[in-house]
Amino acid sequence: MACPYFYPLAPRGHGAISQAGPRDAMLPLGDAWAGLCRAIPEQPSEPDQAGLRPLCNLGYARGNCPRFPPGDGPDAVRFTISCDDGATLGIYYVVERDHRPFAHGRMECSLAGGILAPPPPSEIVARQAQAYAESYRRRKAITA
Repeated sequence: MACPYFYPLAPRGHGAISQAGPRDAMLPLGDAWAGLCRAIPEQPSEPDQAGLRPLCNLGYARGNCPRFPPGDGPDAVRFTISCDDGATLGIYYVVERDHRPFAHGRMECSLAGGILAPPPPSEIVARQAQAYAESYRRRKAITA
């Protein structure tokens, strides 16, 4: 479950594919990702290395991250692939609060262009879904 305010930009440590460890496959976005914290929308910032994996990549940072906003918002986002027909990935997402569903939905990701339809509820969830799909396709290519 990635932080709902984390905007992934690039997989971490994949200059050489062999650097991606088997434990990374269990991460919510399928890999460890570098990116931006958008908890304060008008002040996006690059997370420090100490918090990137445990807070941004794993979510549930409320009370542990100084940038995490107060209030009744979400705590984490999780994804799963529901189908892969070779041209399109079906992706389900659940936005969580206190380990319970806060919002959810289904989308399809075009493998040719990475286009999501219908568009997710936010730009962050959209980018996280694309990152999840990228990690899935990379792992699938490695095992093929």
